[in-house]
Amino acid sequence: MRRPRLVSLALSLTAALGATLALAVPAQAAATDHYVALGDSYSSGVGAGSYTSESGSCQRSTNAYPALYAANIRPASYRSVACSGATTATVINTQLSALSSTTTLVSVSVGGNDVGFANIMTTCVLYGTTECVAAVDAAMVKARNQLPGLLSNVYNGIKTRAPNARVVVLGYPVFYQLNTLCVGLSDTSRAKINEGINLVDDITRSAAVAKGFKFADVRSIFVGHQLCSYGEKWLHALNYLNLGISYHPTAAGQSGGYYPVFRSAAG
Repeated sequence: MRRPRLVSLALSLTAALGATLALAVPAQAAATDHYVALGDSYSSGVGAGSYTSESGSCQRSTNAYPALYAANIRPASYRSVACSGATTATVINTQLSALSSTTTLVSVSVGGNDVGFANIMTTCVLYGTTECVAAVDAAMVKARNQLPGLLSNVYNGIKTRAPNARVVVLGYPVFYQLNTLCVGLSDTSRAKINEGINLVDDITRSAAVAKGFKFADVRSIFVGHQLCSYGEKWLHALNYLNLGISYHPTAAGQSGGYYPVFRSAAG
């Protein structure tokens, strides 16, 4: 084989290998991103442990999906202002200021506290099936009537403050696997709680898509890892010694559930 042909072949192989490596390492494409994480406890990482000292009661975890993304993808800058207990009003009043025209990637989970996730679970655990179903039904009415507008206000604020950003809205996992042998709440209560979560997720997805945002749906990936499932649990059950982590993702739920879904949606 003549030398010019060998050189040409070598160059072709090098180009092909380079293209393959570029596809295999998509993290490089995000190296210039300026990423800001907003939202509630599912984004701050409550239940995942390893909380940063600066976050205080917001309980931002180094095991939360935004921190995992920052550690693995290494964007040009990263800041999380997600906070335990955040509502849509909290995000608007205390978190949107972290955004700017230079922000290129935003993640947010919010809405669960607006419809009273914590109060519903307290009612269901303490008072039984009839009260549980009534509490979820009331929350679903509130979700249908108020949540679309509340989410729209948050999303409009994000678009205004970070007009150049890709925005990923994350939903909530459905808590219970049904039709399994499981102690605690009744089958009816568990099914009703799941129904309520599904409604919040569906409303959130519609509101996000209407603004041109991506919705990162974690429901499917959590199947088999829910409460009452037979697989590794990615959600904390009711914890009387640490009530705050109850019904929140574990570190495995953040890394095995939230992180890959967000990573895929972030592009």
